[in-house]
Amino acid sequence: MPDNQDGPSSTGPTDAEILDRITPHLSRSARFGDVQARPEYAPNAVVADYDLGYFPSGVTRAYLRIRWFETDDFSIHYSEQYRTGNSWECRWDRHPNDHNARDHFHPPPDAPTPGEDEDYPDEWQDVLATVLTRLDERIEAFWSE
Repeated sequence: MPDNQDGPSSTGPTDAEILDRITPHLSRSARFGDVQARPEYAPNAVVADYDLGYFPSGVTRAYLRIRWFETDDFSIHYSEQYRTGNSWECRWDRHPNDHNARDHFHPPPDAPTPGEDEDYPDEWQDVLATVLTRLDERIEAFWSE
């Protein structure tokens, strides 16, 4: 996983209430085959695995890992993993840093730092809608190529 996924201490503590609201929101979407709130391997996140029926057979896993903090900082990491051992990754972030504006995007295919400055909505629901729309476009592109 790229960069420091524990985040700098300035992001503040994990916002468990927001993560607990995100989990059922994602669970209601047919996109995801499994949604876990704070699993043992990622106790500060919600991890949502996509239903692989949306992807070509070369994709072995596609998931979102969402971390949200009491400061309203966040990190939403998307990863596709392939039979070849390669991956395609990007990340939407809001946090203090020395490489970009507080709101920024680390573009695919490898989510490099520095990323691109962005402006995200204030509400978590709107941030997720923005991310899911962009990922829906990514998935639709598999089938229109």
